[in-house]
Amino acid sequence: MLRMLCQSVLLLALGAHGLNVISAPLPAVFTQSLKQAGVNLDSVALDVRGVNDKSALLSLNNQSSFKPASIMKLVTTQAALELLGPNYRWITRVYADGVQSGDVLQGNLVIEGSGDPRFAYEDLWRLLRQLRSMGLRDIRGNLLLDRSLFQVMPDDTAVFDGQPSRSYNALPDALLLDAKALQVRLSPDLATQSLHISFEPPLSGFTVQVPKLSPAACNDVRVQLQPELSPQGLRFAGSYPIACGERSMSFHLHTLNHVQYFNAVFRALWSELGGSISGETREGKASPNSRELAQWQSATLAQDIRDINKYSNNVMARNLLLTIAAQPGGVPATAAIANGKVVNWLAASGIESAGMVLDNGSGLSREARISARSMASLLQRAWQQATMPEFIASLPVAGLDGTMGKRVAEAAVKGHAHIKTGSLGDVASIAGYVSAKSGRRIVVVCMINHPNANEARAGFDRLLEWIYDNY
Repeated sequence: MLRMLCQSVLLLALGAHGLNVISAPLPAVFTQSLKQAGVNLDSVALDVRGVNDKSALLSLNNQSSFKPASIMKLVTTQAALELLGPNYRWITRVYADGVQSGDVLQGNLVIEGSGDPRFAYEDLWRLLRQLRSMGLRDIRGNLLLDRSLFQVMPDDTAVFDGQPSRSYNALPDALLLDAKALQVRLSPDLATQSLHISFEPPLSGFTVQVPKLSPAACNDVRVQLQPELSPQGLRFAGSYPIACGERSMSFHLHTLNHVQYFNAVFRALWSELGGSISGETREGKASPNSRELAQWQSATLAQDIRDINKYSNNVMARNLLLTIAAQPGGVPATAAIANGKVVNWLAASGIESAGMVLDNGSGLSREARISARSMASLLQRAWQQATMPEFIASLPVAGLDGTMGKRVAEAAVKGHAHIKTGSLGDVASIAGYVSAKSGRRIVVVCMINHPNANEARAGFDRLLEWIYDNY
């Protein structure tokens, strides 16, 4: 009895000094999966608790700061819901800086970015349609792009992992358009043994070469095609296996900067609408004498965070974080300023932020850090807010959609958990809610920081199943 009492006192003392202790035996199915993947317990942070519980039901290293990968988006999106409001909208405005006579503008056309994280080429098309419906056809001046709301970043998309063509490396911008993406559709015709190719958005001065067809087996299509991007277009050094059938692929046009990409899309759409422009495209602002011609209102923040969390959209998350710090007419927003605002919000909310590094707000970072306990506290707070339905609806549903669409598809927990996932080369993570079969709502946060982290993902599924069955 004395020995057991001493052990209990020791555990309490360790906890009092902020060290990490296991609060209860971990599920065997979970620890076995970790062992099979070669992941030791020191590399795992875990916090499982009821949505209203003050202490954890299960915990492991839950006070230590871990790399979170994309579950960090939950901090960004919940902060935005509370600081901006679920009905917040971004407004992209168009100004005429000159005199319009008939259908001719003698002066510049100015497009002012608001940081809209989901401004797409079809939105720009509708905006330009407004201009044409107002009778504007010929712009005898320049196209000025106002990107001043956010601090303009160095155009280095290779800095994270040396993969600039990957869409997840797209950089934020106050006048972000389609995340500088190119959607290419390849459709082989078996009868004629030919390949049809189409792409969106239309890009003035940019061509896409039709690749050769190949009788090879369909394996890694991107590797087989060997795409090569330049400022003038996209060509393929390889070939397209006819066995792949019809495919759509996305390319990040890193060879064009934000101004060049916007210019290429604008000129293609304006020309399609019967418009013309004689000047160049460059950065600039509307003068005090300019007048607003049209504006485009985005979807609501509550709608946009569904794309951010369900499909783990990095650049949208980064734009959203900068929006938190945006001050029209003030100092350009930076991640550092936004970080300060989020940390202040966390402190006011009673959420421990010591050791947390938000960085760019997307989790696509080697510097980002958070503890499992802090993330669990954030999820508890989100559950208690009036915006809880909007936040929960943004999370992937286990076995049904988003990044959890193919997980736990045959398990009883399918459809009973809203879980955000995260992944980097040495990071795997989950965070969200499980609706246990008892009806109890459970918060779960688990992060693995280990070279074999992604080989241990099966352990997450086993953990979710165990929580569903046992709580």
